[in-house]
Amino acid sequence: MTDLWASLAVLGAVVFLSEATRWAARHFSGVWRIYLLEAASTFQLCSCCHEQKLLGETARLPVSLALTYIMTTIHRATFRGSACNPCGSLERVYRGVSTVQTAVALIACQFAAAVAAQFFSASVWSLGLSDIHLRHQRFGFSCFDPLGGTVLEAWAVELACAFVVQSAAMHVHKVDEKLRDHYIAAVITALVYAGGNISGAMFNPVLAFSVQFPCSGHTYLEYCLVYWLGPILGVASCILLFEKIIPFLSGQSTIGLDVTAVQKQKAQ
Repeated sequence: MTDLWASLAVLGAVVFLSEATRWAARHFSGVWRIYLLEAASTFQLCSCCHEQKLLGETARLPVSLALTYIMTTIHRATFRGSACNPCGSLERVYRGVSTVQTAVALIACQFAAAVAAQFFSASVWSLGLSDIHLRHQRFGFSCFDPLGGTVLEAWAVELACAFVVQSAAMHVHKVDEKLRDHYIAAVITALVYAGGNISGAMFNPVLAFSVQFPCSGHTYLEYCLVYWLGPILGVASCILLFEKIIPFLSGQSTIGLDVTAVQKQKAQ
């Protein structure tokens, strides 16, 4: 129980620090405000996931899943439209909502925040706030093989998870506005339960870069295949299916769907 309370304190501190940064971002204008919001939100996502992953090694499954649901709801409520995911930034370019230059800058902010989250988590763990922190410190903050299956199996899981999350995001407008955050949180929690023991269920290239890439057990290229190519193909195939293939087979025009999709993207 001490481990749980220590981790909850760390998660609360991360959210508070990130929220303070987002509040400070209001004093900036133009693209700098957008970049700062993206970096702060990505830092929050990665730092919290570092702590949740460590706690998950000792906590009971219901506790881990409940924490995943709660933190996902908090993230959705505080991110203020930040993508925190290279796939989301690239999708905005595809929909004409963002330029290539802006997307590249946002992705750079995401990866910089992911690296910052690694250093922040190591600094927090070095304080020895709980037994799991002390144990992790004795191992030099190193982690081991995050894949519970073959590389191909993990790649398929990441692709499938990204497909499902993208599908949920594309149809979330059909859910009552008050329930949308809980709907997405429930989907993500279910995916973590279903695929977490195989790949870790990251389905986010920058999150995986921060949390999974430092682990031993596989090559950098294999991690890129699983955690970068898998989610990108999952998102792309979902968009292709729902906005091109299904409308084509049903005889509907895809032009109107693209315009509607852009409007939805701006509204979210």
